[in-house]
Amino acid sequence: MRSISKNSAEEKGNVLILVLVTIAIFSFVSLGIASMAIMQHRLANQKVSWQLAINIAEAGLDYYRWHLAHAPEDFEGESGIHDYTDQYSGTAGQFNLEITAPSECSSVVTIKSTGYTNQYPNIKRVVQIKYGLASMASFAFITNSDAWFGDTEILQGPVHANSGIRQDGTNNAVMTSAKETYTCQPYHGCDPAESKAGIWGSGGDQELWDFPTSNIDFDMLTVDLNDLKTLAETSGIYLHQQGLGYRVNFKADGTIDVYRVTKLRNNVWYYGMDGEWHRGSWDIDSQTFDSSYPLPTECAIIFVEDNVWVDGVVNGETTLVAAKLPEVPNNRRNIIINGNLTYAEKNGQHTLGLIAQQDIMVPLYAAPDNLEINAVMLAQNGSVYRPYYYYPSPYYVRDTITTYGTIITNHVWTWSWVDGSGECISGYCNTNTVYDAHLNYNPPPGFPTYGDYKFLQWEEVTEKQ
Repeated sequence: MRSISKNSAEEKGNVLILVLVTIAIFSFVSLGIASMAIMQHRLANQKVSWQLAINIAEAGLDYYRWHLAHAPEDFEGESGIHDYTDQYSGTAGQFNLEITAPSECSSVVTIKSTGYTNQYPNIKRVVQIKYGLASMASFAFITNSDAWFGDTEILQGPVHANSGIRQDGTNNAVMTSAKETYTCQPYHGCDPAESKAGIWGSGGDQELWDFPTSNIDFDMLTVDLNDLKTLAETSGIYLHQQGLGYRVNFKADGTIDVYRVTKLRNNVWYYGMDGEWHRGSWDIDSQTFDSSYPLPTECAIIFVEDNVWVDGVVNGETTLVAAKLPEVPNNRRNIIINGNLTYAEKNGQHTLGLIAQQDIMVPLYAAPDNLEINAVMLAQNGSVYRPYYYYPSPYYVRDTITTYGTIITNHVWTWSWVDGSGECISGYCNTNTVYDAHLNYNPPPGFPTYGDYKFLQWEEVTEKQ
């Protein structure tokens, strides 16, 4: 037998303890590493779900956009929860669609989509887009006829004519004509009439000229006046026919003052866009106060079944209509610009639509030498213009007119008249036409739209979980 010393036994005991401690430490570290790995794996899966959730939400938007393209009037049928599937994993999650339909006076639809995965249903991403029909106010100028821009005229924004354009002025945006060639008339400096390219002249930027392009159907611009009248009667402001008409004065506090026109100034001779001489007046001589109204906060339609004179400072979003119903061609109503007509701020929060059944005119006396008009002006069956006044006074020739918004004129438009040598002899000798980009998808209430729904705005919405 072999004996073991006491010291040797103690050494072996110490080694055993060391081994056990090492094993414990290793196990503890291994457990920590494993726990960390599991946690990292979970976090990675959550990050994947976080990213996948917004992909699912986007898929919801794409799905509804597809639906809207095929059923543009259905804003309810696809609301609610839908499964999201792919070809590899089957149903991977869901998206919940919430649709806010356009109002009576807007074309904008809001689509809100909440996406999440089946693995982590509490991790949600919410995206929201706005879709809308383009407004006919997406141009600085549109005409269904010919147009001539003189060498003192500046255009800032898109311009379109369904016929030809003589461009001697300055443009900084695309200018289009629906004609490859057209017959230029004497009233646009071609005497005798002669064939010209769709757009021609000494002005430019000519690289921005584009013709021929698609015709804009002016039937789309024929707003249903009966619908606007109904909206005005139910939730807006309606003024019935009376005497000579009304003056509407917009106030900076968001109200309007309405006056009854009781007398016009002395008649003068003027030449109209109908090619005829007339003796009459479009200037107010006397008026009586009728009433004050606050502008409605939504769908603010002011419908007047008479001629309307308008001026002031616009605070809010509204559309003013002058029309006599049922419509009779020789009894249509006009809008007369009585003085400066401006927005409280040019920030997209204030818009004004002027819809005249016949013409929108600037008269002889009322408007100042330097006139500013902030509005979308639509002459449904006539022209936006200042008549040709031949009158022995300083009023027949004015200095500068600046429009901020859109001019939409069915027939020939002009602010100024020139003689055979190109000298300004009546109207506003200098014109600035400036496009209001806010109007493209945020036109005044009830204004006409066209085409298919287009993307307006995308945002991720942060919601409380």
